[in-house]
Amino acid sequence: MFQSIPTITKNLLIINVLAYLATLVLGPSGVDLTEWGGLHFFMASHFHLYQFLTYQFLHGSFTHLFFNMFALWMFGVVMEQVWGPRKFVFYYLLCGIGAGLVQEVAQFVNFYLRISSQDASVGLIDLFQIGSMVSQQLNGWATIGASGAVYAILLAFGMTFPENRLYMFPIPIPIKAKWFVVGYAAIELMMAFTSPGDGVAHTAHLGGMLFGFFLIRYWQRHPSIDYDLGRGRQFFDNMKRRFDQHTTQQRNTEWKVTPGGGGSTPKRETDMEYNARKQQRQAEIDAILDKISKSGYDSLTKAEKQRLFEASKE
Repeated sequence: MFQSIPTITKNLLIINVLAYLATLVLGPSGVDLTEWGGLHFFMASHFHLYQFLTYQFLHGSFTHLFFNMFALWMFGVVMEQVWGPRKFVFYYLLCGIGAGLVQEVAQFVNFYLRISSQDASVGLIDLFQIGSMVSQQLNGWATIGASGAVYAILLAFGMTFPENRLYMFPIPIPIKAKWFVVGYAAIELMMAFTSPGDGVAHTAHLGGMLFGFFLIRYWQRHPSIDYDLGRGRQFFDNMKRRFDQHTTQQRNTEWKVTPGGGGSTPKRETDMEYNARKQQRQAEIDAILDKISKSGYDSLTKAEKQRLFEASKE
């Protein structure tokens, strides 16, 4: 299954996992990758421009990593098929940088509100002077995670396949991708105002979606040969074709045992029997893959997932 993941999505998954493992390995020795690669507030002494890129590959916990990578795999595979590798990686990294920029603006506003609450006469120049004096203390304002870029990928899927129905926990009913994205954005916007101190960069999530929205609208107005909606659908067609190849290779090796005489003798399956069995199996797999294409992998029942798993090993 890992071999079917497009190149850029696969490499992004690998890099994020390796970066998380490096964080675990180097942490006990005193090397803090978050201190080096996390995106610090621009007034902090540890702020560097390269952190707009490196922060996207660092995560604070396994849960943080898992959910980001699961969403990247689920939606990134399809969007890379649609756009191609160059446009996909450009979109992913640019939206991640955009998310970081919006987070910096949000932190600046937060810093201003804190200072002005103590002295309402503080001006912009005074604010920068104060920032330089407390730059060491501001090093604690660091952002990490691929969430901004991943939310942009989620937005891209919703804008590209708005009518596709998704089954997403804990929503008990299928929901169209466009409404799923709108709902997520609304939740993030509400959380940004109601839970500013929960340790989650809600504004970064919104920033990634904002940059993604404008970038996609620009591409829609300036279409290019790299944009191919059919490649997203083709991902599921390729899975069907690989299954056909598996069954074709088995055609000359499968036997049916029937009783005869004093024991059992192996007898080659007739063409009619083989074709009937193949058509039945193919219909089952086609129905499962179509269900994934329309409603997502999570919509499958336990029996359907097991059937797909068995087919992938045949």
